[in-house]
Amino acid sequence: MSATKREEVSSHLRYIRLELRDMYQMLIKDDLLPDPSEAIELHAQLDALLNLLSDKGLKQVKTQYGKF
Repeated sequence: MSATKREEVSSHLRYIRLELRDMYQMLIKDDLLPDPSEAIELHAQLDALLNLLSDKGLKQVKTQYGKF
C-alpha cells in the first residue's frame, strides 16, 4: 500500500472511530439514539474506506432498505 493511500485509510479510520465513540457516549450516558443523518454519514465513510482498500471498487448490493 502506498504512503498516500495509507494516510487516507488512517484518516478515514480516525474519523470513523471518533464518530462511533460519540454515538456510544450518546447511547450509554445520555440514553439518546444518534441522529439518522449521523449514521448515514458514518456508513458513507465506511463505503469510502472500502473503496480505498479494494481494487475492484464497491459492488452495488441491493438491500431491503435501499438508499437511505
